[in-house]
Amino acid sequence: MKDSKRIIRYLIINLLLASSVGILVMPLALKIVPHYMSVLQIISIVLLGFVLLVPNIFYGKLMEKRLSISRNGCQLLIVFLMTVSVISIYLLVAFFGGDVFIPSKDNWIQWIKIVGIFVLLENILFWSGIIRIYVSSAQLGLKWRIIGIVCGLIPIVHLVVLIKLIKIVSAEIYFENDKLLLDENRKNDQICKTKYPILLVHGVFFRDFKYLNYWGRIPKELVKNGATCFTGNHQSAAAVADSARELDERIKEIVQKTGCEKVNIIAHSKGGLDSRYAISRLGTSKYVASLTTINTPHRGCEFADFLLNGIGEAKQQFVARTYNSAFKKLGDENPDFLSAVYDLTASSCAKFNQEVPDAPNVLYQSIGSKLNKIISGRFPLNMTYQFVKYFDGDNDGLVGEKSFRWGSNYKFLVNNQSSRGISHGDMIDLNRENIKGFDVREFYVQLVADLKKKGY
Repeated sequence: MKDSKRIIRYLIINLLLASSVGILVMPLALKIVPHYMSVLQIISIVLLGFVLLVPNIFYGKLMEKRLSISRNGCQLLIVFLMTVSVISIYLLVAFFGGDVFIPSKDNWIQWIKIVGIFVLLENILFWSGIIRIYVSSAQLGLKWRIIGIVCGLIPIVHLVVLIKLIKIVSAEIYFENDKLLLDENRKNDQICKTKYPILLVHGVFFRDFKYLNYWGRIPKELVKNGATCFTGNHQSAAAVADSARELDERIKEIVQKTGCEKVNIIAHSKGGLDSRYAISRLGTSKYVASLTTINTPHRGCEFADFLLNGIGEAKQQFVARTYNSAFKKLGDENPDFLSAVYDLTASSCAKFNQEVPDAPNVLYQSIGSKLNKIISGRFPLNMTYQFVKYFDGDNDGLVGEKSFRWGSNYKFLVNNQSSRGISHGDMIDLNRENIKGFDVREFYVQLVADLKKKGY
């Protein structure tokens, strides 16, 4: 009902704005102009001025200022599309029309005046709209911003691209606004306020940077719903045993500082193996209530075995030296690229699973997902999907489905509402992208809410 009222309100306002533009342009092409038209033109100028300067007065406010700016930009662009198409047709008819219009095509001074005012008004509408969505939208991303700029120079194509931009931003506006309303309505419920805090453990080749969060928008959403969150802060690449020792120290630090007794670990990719090792082999189990692994290669990646066997020793060492040198500068004390990769092979994980039994007092559960086809997802996972599929079957772009399952509760996520599916990176909101059919933030909210229900 609210959506219907909102759509009707926007439609009425946009029709008024479109009419205002028409009133300022169309009468100029008439031979006889009604005497009251000058009054309507003044009203139109005032209306356009208010909508351009303070659009919230007409369209209303959304939950965030950023969303209101995006919404205002989309509506102005819709008015632009309405007026540029209708008035263009009208002026063509007027130019080639009969006695009701300006009688002579040779009256260039009048036509220059008409076209000049028309172009001016359309430019004001267009730039007022496009600047708003370019500065406020998160989902347009760099790709569509560049496409919009490049295709803006190509007639007709630029209108098709503009419609696409409006669709992307409009979907973002209403999705994000509804999400904020949901959080507002349930904020007192604190559904993610678990008995023990959440420790988010990253996977390989990433770090927990302060301003480049591995987990995207997920931690903020969890905190908003009552969770207390920490991150592992361990190195980006190291042998499982070495990463586990760092996690053991981190968990003890959290317990000592907060007095929380235990933590609930949510670990992505290799982080799941690091956490299992710490729990089982380092005595960390007494500080861990639960371990939820996300797209973790518990049985390794046969693709990794093939890759390492196919690349010579010299190339392996070159890549390792380059990586280790770069990540030392980014904060790793002793990065070890090759050890991290070897510990993810199917052969290494088979041995790992024999030597690292589950701790009886810890809840183990796991999540997995899959991409739907070769062009699914974002680079580079869309490139590796087919290779991994050859060795490991259905996969998320890096890890095969048969490798995900671990513990007493397993969920395999399939997204049938989108052709792309859900990638390894999508599971941690790597690209901060809203994916049709999969709300990653809400998935984690419900995951943590379930831990709360279970008493963890």
